[in-house]
Amino acid sequence: MKVTVCTSCSLGRAGFLDTVRAAMPEATVQGVACMSGCRNDQTIAFRAQGKVAYLFGNITGDDLGELQTFARLYGASPDGTFPDARVLGGLRHKALARIPS
Repeated sequence: MKVTVCTSCSLGRAGFLDTVRAAMPEATVQGVACMSGCRNDQTIAFRAQGKVAYLFGNITGDDLGELQTFARLYGASPDGTFPDARVLGGLRHKALARIPS
């Protein structure tokens, strides 16, 4: 699984990339200078081979636990989809895009 953190967003400029790396050692966590989600500062994306990709925005430091849960559930899902979005907790309200594989 690849997790991409915008490093131009406010948390990204404050070192959120390193926080996510430490919280998700099983993932390949990379930073990118801009994900064009500026209206939804802070953005983060999840992608894996053969799965739908997700882009979340308006992320705060308080979302780290739910991001970790999402990463675990996403990793366990065969195609990256979920029969009920409620398992995503508050992140379901922060999803900006679900991109087909």
